Amino acid sequence: MADIARPFKPLNIAVLIVSDSRTEKTDKSGRLLAERLTGAGHHLHDKRIVPDDIYQIRAAVSAWVADADVDVVISTGGTGVTGRDGTPEAVSVLLDKEIAGFGEMFRMISWEDIGTSSLQSRAVAGVANGTYVFVLPGSAGACATAWDRIISLQLDFRTRPCNLVELMPRLKET
Repeated sequence: MADIARPFKPLNIAVLIVSDSRTEKTDKSGRLLAERLTGAGHHLHDKRIVPDDIYQIRAAVSAWVADADVDVVISTGGTGVTGRDGTPEAVSVLLDKEIAGFGEMFRMISWEDIGTSSLQSRAVAGVANGTYVFVLPGSAGACATAWDRIISLQLDFRTRPCNLVELMPRLKET
């Protein structure tokens, strides 16, 4: 539920497309996320495509997590169970805290659209150096589901009873 009395707080969001075959021209998932986040009022800080390589994925996410101007990182691709799917492994070691409920909720919502195939998703989320990180499957449908039904609501300060934005000032507390 949105509390319209609260102001919207735009965030700087970086989008990472993990793929061995997609280009800027053929990528649908990264484009969808960029359109959705800017349409919601957030800022697209950066968008990159990297191959399914754990070290290149980790390097891109690490750079954004170290950048004080980046509030959120969203990656798409590489969350399946094949040999080349390594995004969760690349990113999980960077997380200070995992948000386990995200993956659980994503698979629950995906069940409505794709049934038991939802178990193949290894979507994860967490916090790294005060930055929210979301790891999504590579399909545009999965990105739309994650953004529309979970992420956009939690990245909106107006969402009640609580949201991830209101916690941002306290993410680096010790």
